[in-house]
Amino acid sequence: MVPESLKCSMAEAGLNPAKVDELLARARREVDAGLLSAAQVALARNGKLALLASFGDALEESLFCVFSATKAVTSAAAWILIEEGRLDEDEIVADIIPEFASNGKDVIRVGQLFTHTAGFPAAPFRPLDWNDPARRRERYAQWQLNWAPGSQFEYHPSSSMWVIAEIIERRAGQPFQAFVRERIAEPLGLDDLHVGLPDSAQGRAALCEHAGEAMSDQDWRDLGLPPPPVTEVTEDAILSFNRPEVRAVGVPGGGAFMSAAELALFYQGLLHGGLRGQRIWSDAMLSEARRVRTGALTDLVGTVANRGLGIIVAGDEKRSFRGFGKTNSPEAFGHNGAGGQLAWADPATGLSLGYCTRTHDRHTIRQGRRGVAISSIAALCVS
Repeated sequence: MVPESLKCSMAEAGLNPAKVDELLARARREVDAGLLSAAQVALARNGKLALLASFGDALEESLFCVFSATKAVTSAAAWILIEEGRLDEDEIVADIIPEFASNGKDVIRVGQLFTHTAGFPAAPFRPLDWNDPARRRERYAQWQLNWAPGSQFEYHPSSSMWVIAEIIERRAGQPFQAFVRERIAEPLGLDDLHVGLPDSAQGRAALCEHAGEAMSDQDWRDLGLPPPPVTEVTEDAILSFNRPEVRAVGVPGGGAFMSAAELALFYQGLLHGGLRGQRIWSDAMLSEARRVRTGALTDLVGTVANRGLGIIVAGDEKRSFRGFGKTNSPEAFGHNGAGGQLAWADPATGLSLGYCTRTHDRHTIRQGRRGVAISSIAALCVS
């Protein structure tokens, strides 16, 4: 639960009541229609939570798997090491993890792990493998390249973040989950930001489910888009996060648990360098983390990738294709998650959004449009 010291009224945050009402109506629409079993939305500004609303069977104390929104947390943990001089994005990964050097991976640099330009998007790694250091090393040695590192952009759903977590452990000298807890969650005052869900919180985890009908290849072609490639983000993979032992791992690319409130407040931390007067990241580090490193590289549908150091920057008028609202500023940054989880901050307004649902809509375009609509309204909620 968010402490009272991190809460404020909508008036104190300068929110527009009419726009907030519009946001709440949009966030609950699919719950009222019976498509989504639960949803939760939060807005934060000036370092404090100004709005948290739960719909369906979601409770204020519910904890949602935020899936790939976890990547920003993992990346922000690495930023701490970079700022402390214990890690450099130009380092060769194999110099830190020797087992990683096989099969041409000896040229990959740390920075390429954050930007999805490392060249091994589909490298296999089972979550429970993380619990066995010897098995981790075997996996790294087995991985092969799909293309030359740095030559293109292709989203790495989980592979590169496993490596970043390993690097954090080797450079910090402690478990990755403990580093996130001690250096991010506790200083921010976010006790319910979990990368590795403890036994004491397992009963509060919202169960993942699927709903709706998946789009056919013809549906995609009718939209003028290629059918998306099959990836590791399958329905079974999503449902595996209903298992306590998988939740406990703290999958660094997609296994954090929290409420929409923690998600919105985490991004306030990234806007201000910390919360409650405790500084975690300097302004210089935050600015450097948001610097776009992917140049003209595009995703599979031709949209410029716009990747910073583990986060996405809204950028040009195609920002909605990157998961932002049409009304976000070009400086907005964040990282959404599978199933429709939304997470961003906008420096232009100081506003941050968290949106979580346990129901994963199989209709990809409908899910995407919902996210764009919620973000577009949310971005205008400042008076």
